[in-house]
Amino acid sequence: MRVLIIEDEAPAFRRLQKILEELIPDVEILEVLDSVESAVEWIKQGINPELIFMDIQLSDGLSFEIFEQTSVHAPVIFTTAFDEYLLKAFKVNGIDYLLKPIKTQELAQSLSKLDQLKTIFASENSLDIKELLSSISLKGKEYKSRFLVKQGSKLISIPVNQIAYFYIKGGVLFLNTFNNERLILDQTMDETAKQVDPKMFYRANRQYLISFDFISAIERYFKGRILIKTKYATEENITVSEEKATDFKAWLNG
Repeated sequence: MRVLIIEDEAPAFRRLQKILEELIPDVEILEVLDSVESAVEWIKQGINPELIFMDIQLSDGLSFEIFEQTSVHAPVIFTTAFDEYLLKAFKVNGIDYLLKPIKTQELAQSLSKLDQLKTIFASENSLDIKELLSSISLKGKEYKSRFLVKQGSKLISIPVNQIAYFYIKGGVLFLNTFNNERLILDQTMDETAKQVDPKMFYRANRQYLISFDFISAIERYFKGRILIKTKYATEENITVSEEKATDFKAWLNG
């Protein structure tokens, strides 16, 4: 299998390469690229890999910009340390979305998914990569409508539409309601981010997962960052990095 890897972290590339060589003995890694700019230039040469592994956050921006600057004709497996880009990944050529550190079993399942898609199209004598890619869409997913949280010695259930934001402090995850009530949630932020509707909640940074309805405005901040103004003051300023600013604005714009 001819593979292109777009990844700007050497340890992540080496891990991916090792797993690929275990799963696909005859894998041919055509190139390893570390930026949006280099990826666009390489793809424009017309070289056709059978599969692309694409980190979302690259050295000069988000990999989604590649699709805006050139035509990508190969299926893509996205890799990232965060999962807030899930929906966007499936709007382009994404057939799967793997969280780092990549696990062998999960990558094997992704490759199996690609094989199944090819088999389905081949059985209909209509295997065409463009048709295959256009057929892939993110199936409807049901998200949590409420969370069970601790309130003193009691457990209570909080509807999602009452949640302003989730926040990590001292290794503990808190849920804050629109009434500014802070409650302990016994799970991780990554788990929580997967359970809420990404159209309504955004992972602003490692500490904050914020509801759209809690945002009142945004402002320019230091070093290209965005400051999120909220309906009541939070313990710390909630900011979005320069790298995620474009994606965040797109999320706000629906």
